[in-house]
This record gives sequence, C-alpha cells and structure tokens, in this order.
Amino acid sequence: MKKWNLVIDVDRCMDCNDCFLADKDEFTGNDFPPYSVAQPWSGHRWMNIMRKERGQYPLVQVAYLPTPCLHCDDAPCIRDSPPGTIYKRADGLVIIDPVKAEGHPEIVNTCPYEVIYWNEEARVAQKCTGCAHLIDDGWLNTRCSQVCPTEAIRLVLADDAEMTSLVAAEGLEVLRPELAAKPRVYYKNLHLWTKAFIAGSVVFSDTDECGEGATAAVSLDGQKIGETTADNYGDFYVDGLEPGGEYTLTVAAAGYASLSQTLKLAQSLNVGRLVLQR
Repeated sequence: MKKWNLVIDVDRCMDCNDCFLADKDEFTGNDFPPYSVAQPWSGHRWMNIMRKERGQYPLVQVAYLPTPCLHCDDAPCIRDSPPGTIYKRADGLVIIDPVKAEGHPEIVNTCPYEVIYWNEEARVAQKCTGCAHLIDDGWLNTRCSQVCPTEAIRLVLADDAEMTSLVAAEGLEVLRPELAAKPRVYYKNLHLWTKAFIAGSVVFSDTDECGEGATAAVSLDGQKIGETTADNYGDFYVDGLEPGGEYTLTVAAAGYASLSQTLKLAQSLNVGRLVLQR
C-alpha cells in the first residue's frame, strides 16, 4: 500500500518559517478528532526549524533543518509510552491518541528527537500528526509541503519498494540513524548538517591575485576523499568530511609550488589565506 513519507532538502531550506506558520494556522484553535486537540497558541513547534553555523568568518555556511515528528516505523514513543496511548497507522503515521494519552506527561520524554510537546491546558502530549485528517480527505500534500516556496519539503506517498528506490536514487538519509528508529522523514543534503568542511582562500604570490582554478584536495590515511576548485575569489570548500578525523589538505595550481598541511578536524574549519609561490 501507499505509505506516508516526507522528503526534506536541507540545501533548499531558507528558514522562511512558512511551514511552521502553516502548521500553526491548521492546528491552533482547531480540534481534529480522533487525531488531535487544538494546539496551544505558543510553546509548541510541531515543525521545528533548527539552525547551525559552520566555519569561521568570512567562509561561513548556515544550514536549516526542518524537524517534524519523524513517524518512525520502530518508534521509541510507542514502545516506551503507556499501552494504547500512541499507535501507528497502516500508512505509517504515528498518532498520539488525545483521549487515551490524557494525563500522561511522561510521553514527552519518550522521543529522542524531542518533537513531542505538552499541552498544559488539555493535559495531553502532542506532536505533528502528518496532517492525517487531510490525508484521509485525499490530500496529496501536508500543509508544510503545500506552502514551502522552495520545494524543500515534499510529501511522497509510495509503497516500501518505491521508497527504497527513491532513497537510493536521491541519496536520502535519516536523522540519527544510530537510534535505529526507522524514520519515515528522509533528508537530502543532510551532510550540510551532520558533516564538516575544510575551506580556505588561495592567493598567487607573484600577482597578488585570487587563486581562481587552484585545486584543493583532502586525503585521509593517504586516500583522496574530496577535491574541489577555487572560485573566482580564490575560495574553496571541501565538504562532507567526518568530524574528528585527521586530514591532509593539499592546494596546488599549475606553475606554483603546492602547499600541504595536516588538520585535526573537530568542526568545519576555515584555514585562512594560502599563498602559492612560483
């Protein structure tokens, strides 16, 4: 059967918060039994956009990570909450029963992704429902995917085999795979959030010009794992590196002596100005 999946492209998210506002518009002041009671006016972020800065001035990148409920197939919240308070639908959506879950604040702490909130007025734990009430009405979009101006969020209704193929074709990943929760929210370009880069600015010594076209290669244990070319400002980024590794950076250009340095990469790093000598 067709199941609910959400695909989020980190590279396309501009932190406009349209998804967050659409969620508020849909759920604040509105009950949608049997899936949810009205979301409070403040305090809940059923679509929470997290922010992360990588690098150091002036070579800095900012990534935004929209994070709703991930509707996990092996959901810790179902496993660790009182029986019957949370259940999974056949289409993959994980729902907190607003009646059976009433009076159980401990449910909030069962989610390692921290996407469950406590509604003090209704005395119930709440989260993103995946717009279950709209899906039941035949919608092919959630409110968040409907309003996203950059198409960073898209709803994919597909069977498991189709989704497996899409994951492989687009290089999709899940958030915190070590939890083995099997989320149904997949991310594209997740390296912008989880990995690190080495960046720098190349200058040619004899002309004092930006080192456009210089190559920057990164190796680990003698094996090249990344390479890029400096842009017209002489700037380069080699991304997708695992934090904590010890890497060798080599910068080279035709007619100039190359430069190499070994770097212990705790986080994304701007190595600064690199001057190539004739």
